[in-house]
Amino acid sequence: MFYVGITALVAALALAGFLIYASRRPDTFRVARTARVNAPAEAIFPLINDYRNWTLWSPYEHRDPALKRTFSGAASGRGAVYAWEGNKNVGSGRMEIVDTTPNRIIIKLDFFKPFKANNIAEFTLEPKGGATEVTWAMHGPVPFIGKIMHLIIDCDKMIGKDFADGLASMKAAAERQVSNAA
Repeated sequence: MFYVGITALVAALALAGFLIYASRRPDTFRVARTARVNAPAEAIFPLINDYRNWTLWSPYEHRDPALKRTFSGAASGRGAVYAWEGNKNVGSGRMEIVDTTPNRIIIKLDFFKPFKANNIAEFTLEPKGGATEVTWAMHGPVPFIGKIMHLIIDCDKMIGKDFADGLASMKAAAERQVSNAA
């Protein structure tokens, strides 16, 4: 009986330590990946600024063949809205372009399923000679349950891989368009 009590006390202290450690983790997160695209920013911008073009490069577009897409608001740019509902691989959510300039697009990103989250996605296009460095970033708040999840799941690695894959597809699409126009 004594050993059961000690074991329970040690387990409770370990759990308390874990929860205290989690509570001290950052209140925000940021994931970003960058790729060099051999195309001018003007060729890349429409791939991002018009949600209908995301099927050409977004890694999330092909994870559910029955994905339901809804477009509303402006056709592209500020005020354009894209909502989706899909299987467990994509969940459901909504994106709205809230600011756009020729070198930056800011998107309000709301996830509904499999979990609720409100984040910001940013795309920056930085000309570098005849090429463009494209950065895809996402940042947002991390509630307490998220802090626990971040200790178990490496979200930077998981989301970062998706961003890197998407940027590689975007690179291929933009470079193909430039090549076909030449």
